[in-house]
Amino acid sequence: MQKTPKGLRLHIGIFGRRNVGKSSLLNALTRQTVSIVSDVAGTTTDPVEKPMELLPIGPVVFIDTAGVDDVGILGDMRTARTKKIFNRSDLAIIVAAGNGWSPFEEELLKEFTDRNVPVIIVFNKVDLESPGPELTQKLNNAKYAVVQTVAVKAQGLFDLREAIIKQTPQEIINSPAIISDLIQPGDMAILVVPIDKEAPKGRLILPQVQTIRDILDSDAYCMVVKERELRDAFQKLNSKPAIVITDSQAFLKVADDTPNDIPMTSFSILFARVKGNLSEFVRGAMLIDELKPGDNVLIAESCSHHPITDDIGTVKIPRWLNQYVGGKINFSHTQGHDFPEDLQKYKLIIHCGSCMFNRREVLSRIMHAKRAGIPITNYGLTIAYSLGIFERALSPFPGVLEMYRKLKK
Repeated sequence: MQKTPKGLRLHIGIFGRRNVGKSSLLNALTRQTVSIVSDVAGTTTDPVEKPMELLPIGPVVFIDTAGVDDVGILGDMRTARTKKIFNRSDLAIIVAAGNGWSPFEEELLKEFTDRNVPVIIVFNKVDLESPGPELTQKLNNAKYAVVQTVAVKAQGLFDLREAIIKQTPQEIINSPAIISDLIQPGDMAILVVPIDKEAPKGRLILPQVQTIRDILDSDAYCMVVKERELRDAFQKLNSKPAIVITDSQAFLKVADDTPNDIPMTSFSILFARVKGNLSEFVRGAMLIDELKPGDNVLIAESCSHHPITDDIGTVKIPRWLNQYVGGKINFSHTQGHDFPEDLQKYKLIIHCGSCMFNRREVLSRIMHAKRAGIPITNYGLTIAYSLGIFERALSPFPGVLEMYRKLKK
């Protein structure tokens, strides 16, 4: 369970002012000394993550954050890091000390309510002072989960765990399908997996592994081949496969070698709907037609790795887009949880498949882009569009394909 990728875990952020007991609460929940605890305000400087299993939910990751009321230059930097955790919190715990409810907590509450993130309000240190009945009644009337604790004495933790279970989003309990809704038991899926310089030695990349697992869970089966062996694989099958899934980098060859009556797409496009919003990404890809030489395009990647020769994000996609628009585009790149607040200079945002992110963070980025009026799409859709095989790549998703055709008219 500890090896479950963070992108598949429920992300629970713990927020509040300095010295309200956030770190003590995390230590009590996990029954470990995860965060340093001190009476000195501002002890937690950077977000502290603790993966664990929380039954009956399963794998989660708790994130302890610095106080939102931190001051000074370093305080502002710590607060900025805390606010980044907003983007990936599936569930927010707002901690206040006793009756210390203030505009800081109200601001946090509004932020998460606007994001449609479930909130649990924890009044900690109630052995010293309790919240007033009017405040608790007001929060209860607004349908917020309210818990009272004394973290250092492990009081109220059962109630808090129960609240976490009740407030966990249903989409976490019933995680979105990768491919199981596209195939039937007994179906065959062909997975095309290039073995290139970016393929990790001795193993497959995470989206490929997760897709295989989803196929097996569906009582279907798969054949895994490299792109050079795909045509030969078709000839050796007694019946045609239900679907072909390829690495986006091999899109063109796989499209050529796959019969037109067999649905075909890429791992990246599968993950566009699992981790984000496929329809929104399709709309974003259509704006590629409006790009001109000299435009600014942001390429965002969820994992941090040193780019190699012919890297997909820093080399291949820029090359294909430059060829498509007939000139040089100005590309900017971000990695990991870094993402610009100001997006106004960009004409388009292209995101990776986000296998290392949880869905909440990708949806937060889509929302941020929509607010700024900037289109956003992902790697697989960008590649398919720039190579002229967009409709073919959307063939397994008839509803989305129909939407695209209507928008195209």
